[in-house]
Amino acid sequence: MKKLVLATAALALSAGLAWSAAHEKTIRMGTEGAYPPWNFINDAGEVDGFERELGDELCKRAELTCEWVTNEWDSIIPNLVSGNYDVIIAGMSITDERDEVIDFTQNYTQPDPTLYVALSMDADVEGGVIAAQTGTIQAAHIAESNATLVEFATPEETIAAVRNGEADAVFADGSFLLPIADEDDTLMVLDQKVLLGGGVGMGVRESDGELRATFDAAIQSMKDDGSLNELITKWEIGETF
Repeated sequence: MKKLVLATAALALSAGLAWSAAHEKTIRMGTEGAYPPWNFINDAGEVDGFERELGDELCKRAELTCEWVTNEWDSIIPNLVSGNYDVIIAGMSITDERDEVIDFTQNYTQPDPTLYVALSMDADVEGGVIAAQTGTIQAAHIAESNATLVEFATPEETIAAVRNGEADAVFADGSFLLPIADEDDTLMVLDQKVLLGGGVGMGVRESDGELRATFDAAIQSMKDDGSLNELITKWEIGETF
């Protein structure tokens, strides 16, 4: 892990993209585009969802010009560090391990309860085979348990693994799983709920302290006037502040 952190820090320095004059350039907002309701691609081929609406409002309050970039989840942090975009806004939970590589703003959501979804209420989540998306706090949690972890690159693949019998259950954010289970009578939400991480925040390069502070202030302003809670309620993300 130490070698990974050092290598990542070196990339950040070589990128030479410290945010010193934000108002003179476009801030690129990196997201996955595959994790509804947080972020997804709509029928018009555009980034949509809770984080699109939130990000646009934060950029407006910060008086920044922003554009949206999509990136696969498993390389979303390395590509931030190497300069492919300036911010991660992709349902990323704040964890100590990630904070060794990048910086986070304050959280813009509370920790979202993580749930199990299976084909049977009797699914063995303690010692069975559990599907989770690669690089998530859910995958890390299962890896440290007595269950067998099977990882997939996309959220959709974790659901498919349960449907085709490759996994006994999928372990993911409740805000992602509940709408899927509501639309599929074969999928059942189990009783177990687990709180992981310190909420969701925006990720920035460690060299971009000014940019982090700018978005921190914008997030705080939305908390203060209640507009952040309105968005959380609208998109059914989880608990309000």
